[in-house]
Amino acid sequence: MSEMVIFDRAAVAAHRDRAARRLGRVRPVLDDLAARVLDRLDDTGRVFTRALDIGGRGAVTPLLAARGIEVVATDLSHRMVAAGYGDVVADEEFLPFGAACFDLIVAHLSLHWVNDLPGALVQIRRSLKPEGLFLASMPLLGTLGGLRAALIEAEAALTGGAAPRVSPFPELADCAGLLQRAGFALPIAERETIDFDYADPLALLRDLRDAGETNATVARARRPPPRDLLAMALAALSGEGRLVARLDMAVLTGWGS
Repeated sequence: MSEMVIFDRAAVAAHRDRAARRLGRVRPVLDDLAARVLDRLDDTGRVFTRALDIGGRGAVTPLLAARGIEVVATDLSHRMVAAGYGDVVADEEFLPFGAACFDLIVAHLSLHWVNDLPGALVQIRRSLKPEGLFLASMPLLGTLGGLRAALIEAEAALTGGAAPRVSPFPELADCAGLLQRAGFALPIAERETIDFDYADPLALLRDLRDAGETNATVARARRPPPRDLLAMALAALSGEGRLVARLDMAVLTGWGS
């Protein structure tokens, strides 16, 4: 396992626990993003029979089941599973499955909070049948870049320093390399960019909270932020108009060998 610890996994689980009762508020967004990723299945010309859904938050499993695929869904959060958004509580870094169990594994927007991503990918590849498909998505560097910059600038103006308040994300060039390093055949990484338009800047922060995507870095500030931080940052971000938040999403495919 990697010695680098960037994310507080207990905080990740707590955020997803809290989000389990709020997912309905962001369900249309989660479902749309899942559909964009799973559209890649149509390009494979393959029929899949048994799939593993890693952390799909109820957006992936119904779409796979509609294709006649048997699905086992996992989540790090006990409350997600209890709410019906998974079948098995499992840590992405310690998957409880044997070798060659699935001919399709989907990890949709669930691996970007993992510390040992190379190790997690090796476990996923081992659980995949020969010639099975791994399909994943994760945010890329540039996602929420405007929010990150506005928070840093506002906090520096208020306190003279700034704590990390937006998660670090990988670059697209790194993603295919990670798949190849983990032993996947024919690794491909594609970029898909989606803009979200907000009339109310605070709605962006609410959506991130309701999806379980709030800051869980180990280096995050543990005390409440400066009183005027959010107002100052969001005012700078939106100006006099609407706020546009960008998701740069990597869509990854790799085949079992």
